[in-house]
Amino acid sequence: MGVRFILNVLWFIFGSGFVLAIGYGLAALVCFALIVTIPFGVAALRLAVYSLWPFGRTVVSKPDAGVASGLANILWVVLAGWWLALTHLVAGVAQCVTIIGIPFGIANFKLVPVAFWPLGREIVDLD
Repeated sequence: MGVRFILNVLWFIFGSGFVLAIGYGLAALVCFALIVTIPFGVAALRLAVYSLWPFGRTVVSKPDAGVASGLANILWVVLAGWWLALTHLVAGVAQCVTIIGIPFGIANFKLVPVAFWPLGREIVDLD
């Protein structure tokens, strides 16, 4: 538990946790403003919280997610998912340049699929 806490604090300060959370928050605000896309806004807020504190948690697929969630994810990719995933990729590559940044880069790479396909997934603790 202590190592995860330290990694999460370092991620928040030196990693890209705060910046990515702002990106997800902006995406959520746009989705809430458009009313019809409120479910996307909820997913974006869930991902904002996850991107703030990723160590010790993981993303799993919901087995009961239906076709509507898959179709909504396609719309998400077009509207917001591609630039959020690109942010994760760029930050991950930049962080993997140094040995100290490798865990943060891996955490960014772990967030890429979630940025593309957020609906039909849930965030769970590893414990």
